[in-house]
Amino acid sequence: MNPYKKYKDKSIEGMSQGELLVTLYDESIKDLKRAQLALNDKNYDQFDYQLNYFIRIIRYLNNTLDLSQPIAWDLKKLYTYINYDIGKVKAARERMADEIPKLIGIMQDLRDGFDGASKKVHDERPVEDRSVSV
Repeated sequence: MNPYKKYKDKSIEGMSQGELLVTLYDESIKDLKRAQLALNDKNYDQFDYQLNYFIRIIRYLNNTLDLSQPIAWDLKKLYTYINYDIGKVKAARERMADEIPKLIGIMQDLRDGFDGASKKVHDERPVEDRSVSV
């Protein structure tokens, strides 16, 4: 196995749910930025490739929502909108290119919000609950 992949897999296994969520948002932002660069270069294969990864992340986030939580319904609506909007961007390419920075902003706001909430929850847990079992 590739040593980098092995390291990456190990680091993911040790992440909390909050850290995993933030990592998904980080990856989605990278995908959008790469898609924007590919579009600027008129590299449509790479543009589609990056947007397909972004769409997979959004679908995963949408499909894993715990709908018993009130905020989940708002997130579901937001993810549905993002999925719809990125579909338009993918079809229209340059004509909808100005939507990509808006989507990056939405994903960045979500990332920052969940990162802050995750840190707050972590900081409020008692020290004895922070131990990691091996």
